[in-house]
Amino acid sequence: MVLSFFKKNDSGLELISHRTIKMLADARHSFDLASAAVLSGADYDSVAEDIRVTDDHINKTEQDLRGDLVTHIAVHGGTDIGVVLSYTLLIKKIERIGDQAKNILDLAEEGVSFVGEDDVAELIEVRRAISAMFAEAADLMAENTSEQAQDFYDRATELRRSIEGKIRDFMHSDQPGVYAVPRAVLYRYWKRIVSNIAGVVTGVAEPLQNLGYLDDGQTDIDD
Repeated sequence: MVLSFFKKNDSGLELISHRTIKMLADARHSFDLASAAVLSGADYDSVAEDIRVTDDHINKTEQDLRGDLVTHIAVHGGTDIGVVLSYTLLIKKIERIGDQAKNILDLAEEGVSFVGEDDVAELIEVRRAISAMFAEAADLMAENTSEQAQDFYDRATELRRSIEGKIRDFMHSDQPGVYAVPRAVLYRYWKRIVSNIAGVVTGVAEPLQNLGYLDDGQTDIDD
């Protein structure tokens, strides 16, 4: 279970739990805005500042949480060192999701827009599925069973592999580069986001040496 160690009577760790879930909500906010900029015609200038301010907040939260975890070890000793190390990597995954949202925003800044394109409905559906994963991940971080976490991981893996298929299709497409390249890049960012959301949900249940990887350590999900 992801946050089972927060079941302890430790108000400090419980506070870290709540702040981490809020950090994930911020990452979802950035993801939704950035995706809207390329899929729904949202004005770039109207969302860019919001995304950057949110990303700064995510980065600051990550730094604060690291400090809180160090303080926890200093106060309570090394009993929870494995959990603290795992949790440090978990919050890094959330921070990377924010970075990927900024990358999607960069596509909009380069003039990429899928509004009115033949596959925009399919792209919007993938975006909707990923956005829903954020909400489910937050719920699972607060309270879950191993079975729920495994089910989430399995569905995330299925989506990730579907996205990988799209990337391969566009890499080998006969379509002009101006059509294929933006789609391949967008799907790549989405793949990393899905992988990191899955890592957030399963993180503390994974052996420390496998964190940052999927498939029992075979697939590197970190950029």
